[in-house]
Amino acid sequence: MKKTAIFGALTIAGLAAGAAAAGTLDDVKARGKLNCGVTTGLVGFAAPDANGKWEGFDVAVCRAVAAAVLGDGDAVEFVPTTGKTRFTALASGEIDVLARNTTWTFSRDVDLKFNFIGVNYYDGQGFMVPKALGVSSAKDLDGATVCIQTGTTTELNLADFFRTNNINYEPVPIETNAEAQQQYLAGACDVYTTDASGLAATRATFETPGDHILLPEIISKEPLGPLVRHGDDEWGDVVAWTLYALIAAEELGVTSANVAEIGTSTNNPEIKRLLGTEGTLGEMMGVDADWAAKAIAVGGNYGEIFAKNIGEETPIGLARGLNAQWTNGGLIYAPPFR
Repeated sequence: MKKTAIFGALTIAGLAAGAAAAGTLDDVKARGKLNCGVTTGLVGFAAPDANGKWEGFDVAVCRAVAAAVLGDGDAVEFVPTTGKTRFTALASGEIDVLARNTTWTFSRDVDLKFNFIGVNYYDGQGFMVPKALGVSSAKDLDGATVCIQTGTTTELNLADFFRTNNINYEPVPIETNAEAQQQYLAGACDVYTTDASGLAATRATFETPGDHILLPEIISKEPLGPLVRHGDDEWGDVVAWTLYALIAAEELGVTSANVAEIGTSTNNPEIKRLLGTEGTLGEMMGVDADWAAKAIAVGGNYGEIFAKNIGEETPIGLARGLNAQWTNGGLIYAPPFR
């Protein structure tokens, strides 16, 4: 490893340790606002609408955390970050949580000193090409120019895939999805590669999305989820269990439509504990008893958030697949609320 890379990792880790020592939960309460790092713009996951209001699958996690801690899903400052800037922003304390389609890896956890508090989307890296290129497999891409975001696992996976298959490519480095889209549509690269969900989201914004295809190969595992700094366990618990509350709510049938009344009308003890009408889970975590109810009320349970932002009825059109509940053959699963 180059000395510059070692220094960079040590710098981020050192910043993370210092920022975590401050106690993020208390900081967020005192500030009255959550600073949440998101992507610079990926439709369906995190992007401002026509009125400048941030919306999307990852944005919903930020709003749920803000509601759980502050009682207001709008008490969020969204901080756009790139693949290069996201980790420094978190480590330095500029943001309280990073919810930006970021892959959970060994080195990011152990070396950069971040805690991934759960997975909100199980993904894998894919390839998008124009139909006119006449390619049906990624193994046919020998000699292709490939748009690739720097500072990402995508960059490393791409090199591994081409090396393993003994084919060559020419990288076209880009920093943001918007830049990748522009370069790809302008013909500066033959191929765009990133997480398959991101490719679907990007293609949905094209004037003629049918002129572009996603190749069948998925070349990696990309468990995406929110992350916080090492050493700030109290805050990590809040973010983690807010995500789990959204997941558990779907499994238990708690929705944005019934959350206000089901806590008192149900006989299910886990729903009562989840929504704070029984037990002391909120007190254990340093938040109000109805923290989970507030989080669910903002944007709904996990299934509602998925369907609204990236599901099959949206232009992005993603099926649940691995992101179905464990009871439906997927990997989405929340620990017990007890």
